[in-house]
Amino acid sequence: MTTIRHTLQQEVFQPNEERLLAACHVEKLYKKKKASFLCIVSNTKPPLTISLIQIKQSEKTYKRKRSWNLVELKSVDGKNVLADNLEFDLHLDKLYRWVASSAQERQLFIITLWRQSSKYFLKEKPVFKNVPETWIREDVLTPENKFISSPILTLENDITEDFKAITDKEQEDLSSLMANCEFAISNAEAFMEVLARDLSLLDGENVQYLLASEAKVESLMNLLESAVDEADKIEQRLDEYDEILCHVKETMEKMEKKNSMISTVNKNNILLLKELEIIIKQLDLPRKFQDILDDADLTNTQGLKQAIEAGNALRDAMNCQLDPALLRMSAVQEQRKKFEKYKDKFSRAICRQLNNLFIHYGNHKGESDRNTEGLVLPQHSMVHKELIPYTELMHWIKIMDRKASEALKKVYTDSLGKLYDRDVHNLFEAAKEKIAPLGQVSTPTRNLALLGLDREQWTLEVISDDRQRYEIIIEQVLTQLEPVCLQEQQFCVTFFQLDILSPTSKNTQTTLDGMGAEVNVLPSKKAEKQVHEEVRNMMTSLFSCLEEELLSFIGYIEKYDPFHCMYVLVHLNQHVMSAQSSFLSNTLASVLIHMKRTLDRFMQLQIDSIKDCKIARKSKCGILPYVLNLEEFAKLADVLLKSDRRIDLEKWYIRLVDTMIEFINVHANEHHKTPPQVIKMENYHYLYSLLSQLKISVLDNQRKEAKQKYNEALAAYVTHYFGRPLEKLNIFFEGVQAKVASGVKASEISYQLAFSKQELRKVISQYPGSTVKKGLESLYKKVEKHLSEEGLVQVVWRAMQEEFIRQYKMLEDLIQQCYPGSMIALEFTIDDILNFFSDIARSH
Repeated sequence: MTTIRHTLQQEVFQPNEERLLAACHVEKLYKKKKASFLCIVSNTKPPLTISLIQIKQSEKTYKRKRSWNLVELKSVDGKNVLADNLEFDLHLDKLYRWVASSAQERQLFIITLWRQSSKYFLKEKPVFKNVPETWIREDVLTPENKFISSPILTLENDITEDFKAITDKEQEDLSSLMANCEFAISNAEAFMEVLARDLSLLDGENVQYLLASEAKVESLMNLLESAVDEADKIEQRLDEYDEILCHVKETMEKMEKKNSMISTVNKNNILLLKELEIIIKQLDLPRKFQDILDDADLTNTQGLKQAIEAGNALRDAMNCQLDPALLRMSAVQEQRKKFEKYKDKFSRAICRQLNNLFIHYGNHKGESDRNTEGLVLPQHSMVHKELIPYTELMHWIKIMDRKASEALKKVYTDSLGKLYDRDVHNLFEAAKEKIAPLGQVSTPTRNLALLGLDREQWTLEVISDDRQRYEIIIEQVLTQLEPVCLQEQQFCVTFFQLDILSPTSKNTQTTLDGMGAEVNVLPSKKAEKQVHEEVRNMMTSLFSCLEEELLSFIGYIEKYDPFHCMYVLVHLNQHVMSAQSSFLSNTLASVLIHMKRTLDRFMQLQIDSIKDCKIARKSKCGILPYVLNLEEFAKLADVLLKSDRRIDLEKWYIRLVDTMIEFINVHANEHHKTPPQVIKMENYHYLYSLLSQLKISVLDNQRKEAKQKYNEALAAYVTHYFGRPLEKLNIFFEGVQAKVASGVKASEISYQLAFSKQELRKVISQYPGSTVKKGLESLYKKVEKHLSEEGLVQVVWRAMQEEFIRQYKMLEDLIQQCYPGSMIALEFTIDDILNFFSDIARSH
């Protein structure tokens, strides 16, 4: 083990400046093949750290596998207090279980662990359990230790504590010395005497050398004193030079300060000159512009051009950016006061000219007049064309005089608003005249178009041609409104700069307008999504009566056509989409919401009429009014169903048909002359056929439900009215089936007196073919009396035929089971039944 420890120290730990304190050859518990060395190692440089390192040997080389700091050690478990035990556990980052190769190595390893832990742990020491007490005492491994008697353990500890490897040079010198003394190994005492004699000779030579060099030392000291004197002289000379340099430094600093002051003065003078030039250039207003501003001619093209140029120059001078400190200069203040006078005078001239123009154009008649062939809303593009040259002046007013700008906008909206109010009112009055020509009397019809009314009362006096005419008129009106409103909005936005916000507006960004002034503009994303509030306000003032007139016109159509809400909704939706991001779009959208509510009220009235439907007390109920009227209703509603607003109608269609399905059952039970099965059968069949024909996808579930309820009603009617034509036979075989159920075998039934073959033949003889056919004829007449639809009579008759055949086959099967070989059979066959039903159907 000593050789291995030496090898580990040389190859593994010495290159890392580490010292091996103890090593133990171990294997993991239950894994005997994987052997390694557990080593306790300290570093040789401060700060001192103690580590546990696992070394793995492979092909005569040693490699570090894992390492832990000693502070990570939580506990040491010796497993047994007996000294010859080889197992021990170390609890580090997890529990490691080891088996040592020898008890001595295990003992030395655990003792070294305890000593190092006791020596370097200040707070929490690891727990040592199942270890002999003699291993973990203060005097362990000392010369006075009485508990450790193993010389191997003592030697191991001494080697561990005092071992220090010699260097290569020391090893070479030792080898040379021993080579000169051949008896060094065989006679150690003689070798030691030689070494002592050589050491004495060396000491004597050293003393003689020191005595011989005394004169040389004295001479050296004299030379050193001379050198010190020369150094003092040089230092004195250097001090004189330093004083001269300090004087020069002060002089240079003074000269540098003067030069810096001169440079600063020159720089300030240059900057001041530049600043003055900028101020003069910014605040300078040429004399020709002053004359124009004093007496601006805004009535001709040349005068407008000069006025715009002068106004822009004045605006640039007044809006120039100056340092706040410069604004306190009397010259600057005086110049700005002068600009204010020019601004006020020029602003008054612009306002006077535009005010007169706005009032004048308020009486404009438009480019076209209303004619008898169509509806026309006059346009006023000529007004816009004549005002366009004043656009830049209007922008100037908005920047320079906000109050005057708002006053001009009000004059414009007041003057042009009267013009548009007149034109819009005339347009809608002409449209009303086309809806109801002179001499035609208005007949309220809104309550006569309810699904719950009888067809005789469902008097839709509006024919398809009239409804088509109403659609054309509403489309003409909306088509006329669109270009006029959009043209006016575009002009107002451009002329009054409505997309430029005031400085107090939120969500704005600064940019330069066409005249070079900083303005606040609406962010592009917001401009795309909505019309600016200022635009809406101005357009509302110009077209104040538009929404009211449009609602009044729609209400006028409602007097003649209760279904107006459907096609009006369609046309409004189309124009809302085509006039996006405009005042007209918002106005039409508001009216669109009103029409949506009108549609909802109209559809709710239809549902209420179904619930309140009164069934006529006739002999035959037939198809209920609301089921019969649904086809006509669907034709009229088709215009909305094929539009982009179909969803508005689809949700009502579902509620409408659901209500019909529910109240067919209710009204069927209320009629006292027609069987409820017949009413349900006929109405559910009619409703199913109609929904199949209409092909409205959202009503697929309702169509399937109607078919299911129709089939249920048909089956119920057949069961109730067809019954059992061969009643006595059915009663006879019910008794037979009861006997079989009680335990009598089917083949022995004929031995029962009440169910003998003779009794069976008696019952069968009561149902000859002629009697059966006669009963069926009576049944057919009853079906005809109940049903109102010819086609449905044949359906019911066929269902009864299938039921009769089913009963016939059941009786035949019972005869074969209970009376086998008796040659007993009914007096008519299935072919006879088919002929009976066919002959009766053809005869009627």
